[in-house]
Amino acid sequence: MPCKISSMMLVSAGGVAIGCCVTLVLIKSNSLKRWCWRETKQRSVASSVRELAIGIAGGLKGANYDVLNSTSEAVNFLKDEVLREQFTRNVQFFGLESQLQVYNAFVVVVGLGGVGSHAAAMLLRSGIGRIRLVDFDQVSLSSLNRHAVATRGDVGMPKAICLRDHFLRIFPECCVDARVQMYDASTEQDILAGQPDFVLDCIDNIDTKVSLLAACVRKGLRVISATGAGARVDPTRIRIADLSESSIDPLSRAVRHRLRREHQIATGIPVVFSTEKPRAKLIPFKGPNGEDADPYDYQVVPGFRVRIIPVMGSIPAIFGQVMASYVTTKIADIQVNFEPLLFLDRDHYKILHHRLIEREEVRFGTATDVEVDEEEVAYVVRELWHGRSARGQSPMVASGRWRYVNKLTLTRWDSSKSASVTNLVLFTFQEAEEHDATTLHKLQECEPEFYAMVSNVLQRAAKEHELRP
Repeated sequence: MPCKISSMMLVSAGGVAIGCCVTLVLIKSNSLKRWCWRETKQRSVASSVRELAIGIAGGLKGANYDVLNSTSEAVNFLKDEVLREQFTRNVQFFGLESQLQVYNAFVVVVGLGGVGSHAAAMLLRSGIGRIRLVDFDQVSLSSLNRHAVATRGDVGMPKAICLRDHFLRIFPECCVDARVQMYDASTEQDILAGQPDFVLDCIDNIDTKVSLLAACVRKGLRVISATGAGARVDPTRIRIADLSESSIDPLSRAVRHRLRREHQIATGIPVVFSTEKPRAKLIPFKGPNGEDADPYDYQVVPGFRVRIIPVMGSIPAIFGQVMASYVTTKIADIQVNFEPLLFLDRDHYKILHHRLIEREEVRFGTATDVEVDEEEVAYVVRELWHGRSARGQSPMVASGRWRYVNKLTLTRWDSSKSASVTNLVLFTFQEAEEHDATTLHKLQECEPEFYAMVSNVLQRAAKEHELRP
């Protein structure tokens, strides 16, 4: 037996070694020359790039330190063996057609701190073929606890240049456009030029954030925004929801108020935020003499805070990863039904389950055809109907959860079939009565779009239910 185990280990080790050798041969034979050429080109601008770190605080506003990776060349993803191997797991997951959409996409990331650097890094590793990186700030020692790639050797370098240099060692075929710029009205056209497929707002300044989001809406650009990741520790409370649903987060609340008041924008922007209350406040600002001072007296850039908030590096990293996942799946046209922002507990689902049984007994004289338990009711309510009526009622929020759930009930979509996961719809009581009084044939004729939407949701439920153990 020991001999047999030893033989198996030797065979496994040999297989790993052969696989590594094959990968090395592919890299050397297909892209080493191209990579070396890129590195030479990058070094030729290295000195001018590093000079950007000097005096950045002085004339940033409106300045365009555009450092484009002009060495990028047209690479045929289908024929390049190194690219195919590097992104083979993506292709296996998305399918080739969707991965090509990702490869041909253009994404802009504004703000390259703890959130933005991780979002940009994972977009790159997902195969986005063109990325514009925008930030006016430099890498600092204190930012190394949360930055995606920066090292001590990068301290003092512009964040955009730091990321670009690291990115081109990971995915040299990517066109990385590094902008040492501050986003404002004077740089808006330049930064958002080129009709990007997606914009990621990773800014922590409210004025700039509001301006960027409003510009994206005005230009019809898809955008996702990150809110406050500082002073949080619980990764299970990170959510994606519409801006209108993110009332728990203080930064979201402030941004939403400004967008509605100044730009008449109340909804339509996905945001990543935490439902956890911040565990710390901004640290009191101390002057050079160690005494309390007015932080506004020390602002290098007007409008940007000098005081800092404690940050556990893993939380902004997760924020960035969530944003990258959202953007990549949207570009790849992969349907993802993100968990809704709900505040229902087991008692709520128990009520809805009991209500369904009562309804079945009134309509059919028995509840024997109810094929769902409380856990499956939770799946139907949360994941299929997002805690709201199929007719599009306003989403549930914490302050009105009991009041809203008291208006909802589950009923059969097709009265001729049993009350199962694949045949239950969430309605208000009045809507349920109206639905039960009509027929699916009449509904399909009078409301074809609604009929198609519900049918698609129930078809998805059937597929997902098949995958459940």
